[in-house]
Amino acid sequence: MTEDPLGPLDPDFAVNFCRDVRRPPCQLYLVSPRDVGGGFPDRLARALDAAPVAAFQFRVKDVDQHAAAALAEPLQRICEAREVAFIVNDSISLAKRLGADGVHLGQEDGDPREARAALGLTAQIGVTCHDSRHLAMEAGEAGADYVAFGSFYPTRTKEARHRPEPVILSWWATLFELPSVAIGGITPANAAPLVAAGADFIAACDAVWSGDEAEAVRAFAEVLR
Repeated sequence: MTEDPLGPLDPDFAVNFCRDVRRPPCQLYLVSPRDVGGGFPDRLARALDAAPVAAFQFRVKDVDQHAAAALAEPLQRICEAREVAFIVNDSISLAKRLGADGVHLGQEDGDPREARAALGLTAQIGVTCHDSRHLAMEAGEAGADYVAFGSFYPTRTKEARHRPEPVILSWWATLFELPSVAIGGITPANAAPLVAAGADFIAACDAVWSGDEAEAVRAFAEVLR
């Protein structure tokens, strides 16, 4: 875990935390695998039809914007037909080109203010904040619509250099109305502590796309209830 300039969190905080029933129930936020070509659109439709999903993040690497847009467009149509938010990872320009519902920014991908100016007032802007309360507060002040903490568990999706404890979700939910997303190695088997800790969204990737996507989404739905 990296050093947080706000100092360490008291681990007993999570023990005494009680999820605020006035907050909306925790929801599922799907993240795409790297390969979204071939038969993936059918897999996405099957996943979204299996149980409620709040958002889908389009996350591809090492392709130019024209190729990325061609891959994104059928997936975006599937999400729109099901009223699932279509979020573009990293690229403000691609999100604008697609007319996406929003963009998710890493710490090196631009400022929420820049994204807001480019995408408009209704865009959903998320920011990766790793294990840092300081970065999350900065993102909120800059106009982000949600903050993402992680990786909570080991993950094969990307290199995880930050490992927050669930208490950070409890602390955030106690002090801020801005939603939080828990991400990183989350499966139906290990999601419950993060939901109980106060996560507003559970982000899932490999746990869904490495097997039967519909079955995995239904399993997450059972946990989120």
